[in-house]
Amino acid sequence: MGSHWMHREIHEQPAVLERIALEEWGAVRALAQQIRQRDIRFIVLAARGTSDNAAQYFKYLFEVENGIPCGLAAPSVVTLYRAQLNLRDCLVVGISQSGEAPDVIEYLSSARAGGAMTVAITNNPASPLAQVAEFHLHIRAGTEQSVAATKTYTGTLGLIYLCSEALKGTADGVAKLTETAQQIAQILELDDTLSQVVDRYRYVRECVSLARGINQCTAQETALKLIETCYVMCKAYSVADFMHGPFALVEPGFPCLLFAPDGATFPTVLESALKLREGGAETITFAHHPEILKLARTPIEVPIAVPESASPIVYAVLGQLFAYHLAVARDLNPDQPRGLQKVTRTR
Repeated sequence: MGSHWMHREIHEQPAVLERIALEEWGAVRALAQQIRQRDIRFIVLAARGTSDNAAQYFKYLFEVENGIPCGLAAPSVVTLYRAQLNLRDCLVVGISQSGEAPDVIEYLSSARAGGAMTVAITNNPASPLAQVAEFHLHIRAGTEQSVAATKTYTGTLGLIYLCSEALKGTADGVAKLTETAQQIAQILELDDTLSQVVDRYRYVRECVSLARGINQCTAQETALKLIETCYVMCKAYSVADFMHGPFALVEPGFPCLLFAPDGATFPTVLESALKLREGGAETITFAHHPEILKLARTPIEVPIAVPESASPIVYAVLGQLFAYHLAVARDLNPDQPRGLQKVTRTR
């Protein structure tokens, strides 16, 4: 096990997800019942940073699996512009691992006063965000020592996945999330592989992180981890967007991280992988399907087929490990990114 908190906490993630499955299923089912009873037609998601990437997963999952339109809040609409939003018949979800983000707290408080149903997802039931919300879901990750969030991120995704399953009326949500935890345990066996491949990229200054659909959050979260732990300028794109103007960045040797799990988005991601290869891109591809791995300069073979709806929980761990090992290869301390603290307060 590595000497850094980030590495240890990456390896704690299967246990965190199993704990969420066992201890939060009752609260999640009760929340789902309230959503049905109140006939919620729209969901607004308020978050910052890593939690904002989790909100992207929420949006895709609930729209695809539950048919409920979701939107990402701009907290400054309330905190700075003092807008009075009509959020009746809406569910407003505030996501913050610490539960101390002032703008998310204020947005949720305003939403509740305006008639919205409110839910907080935090790692601290005593936090201000948990207190202002009508309902609270607990990430149950224990104390997270590393500034770069890992186990609280996948724990948040696990709770979101459970909520979707409960709202669909699934009886085996606990078993499904437990299986996902076991799949992460298999992914962690790639730890040594990733520690070896990153040396090729230790002097990289800029790159892109690519995915599509429900795994757009994976591309975004990996980009954030590379920025904050490795100081690499990494921009996340949907491959659908990247193939327009940003494709001009591609030249021989330009690094592109590509997340390509099986599912509805795979054919278009495969098509993009072909174009990246033709353009000379240095692709680092995380996938299960051998067809797309053959196109990569650095293929990272995922040993298991993961259901697409749960794949962001599993594939996020690959991005975390890549960022961690790259930081170490660059002689950086991933636990203490310069200029950052564990809790960031913005308004």
